[in-house]
Amino acid sequence: MGKISAAAIKRMVDGKKGVKMSDQAAAAIAEMLEKKASIIAKYAVGRAKSKKRGTVLEEDIESYRIRFGD
Repeated sequence: MGKISAAAIKRMVDGKKGVKMSDQAAAAIAEMLEKKASIIAKYAVGRAKSKKRGTVLEEDIESYRIRFGD
């Protein structure tokens, strides 16, 4: 899986509400997001396979969100 960059996380936070984010904090958030994305991707692949499709669709991702509330 591709890595979510800490720099992208920092761009989302830095300067908003006058708060800066440390490199370590951004890396920690990126790691958490990568783990969550991996779980969602695994679910979506399983759902696509169960529907006899070779492609993961947006509906597979939405199904995860509906089922688990994320």
